Amino acid sequence: MGDVSRRTLADELATGVVELIREQRLEPGGQLDTVRTLATRFSVAVPTMREALRRLEAMGVVVLRHGSGVYVGENVGRSVLPNPHSPILTGERLIDLLEARRTIEPPIAAMAATVRDPDGVARLTETLDEAEQCLRLHDERLWIVNLEFHRALAQASGNTVLAEVVDSIVLVHAQEQREILRLHGDESEDFAEHQRIIRAVVDGSADEAFGATHEHLTNVIDVIRARNLGSEH
Repeated sequence: MGDVSRRTLADELATGVVELIREQRLEPGGQLDTVRTLATRFSVAVPTMREALRRLEAMGVVVLRHGSGVYVGENVGRSVLPNPHSPILTGERLIDLLEARRTIEPPIAAMAATVRDPDGVARLTETLDEAEQCLRLHDERLWIVNLEFHRALAQASGNTVLAEVVDSIVLVHAQEQREILRLHGDESEDFAEHQRIIRAVVDGSADEAFGATHEHLTNVIDVIRARNLGSEH
């Protein structure tokens, strides 16, 4: 696969927005300028500014409310932004990330099926409904919703430390996760696998939740590895 993606202007803008939030001492829930005003401030096109904000939204740093504006998210104080000068993504790095998740997430899913924290289960159901809508409308926000699914799965375990561990993986590596979803390519299959995981959690089947999550991540690893090997020939 070689180089998967390079850090872009959107990454630089994301860093600039976080610095702006800190300069203005905005707290979670505080309102930022509109997308258009921010684009003017940073001298970029509106679509480029929106892309940067979507990246921050995936990390919980901002919240985009249609028809309302841009607001500071709950994770602004503890999120770590990707370094715009960090090495470019590689297939090997993506596989390492997925293998780490495959070690961590299946036991968390099993715990979620045992505990079934009400808020976490409700959030799981909401993310699945939102993902279905994104699929139907071909909404590019699907990758963000899919990240929320894995965060909600950890929340359903009822263990706040485990939830923070998954949050850290998802938030710090948001762009890697986006690239993984892009390379995987089959959004419908991904959705069906998420459905299976949620059913297991709701039914209280720990073994099924473990197996479904492990199989889901293994399937993604196999696709990424095959694409990586294919690009080397």
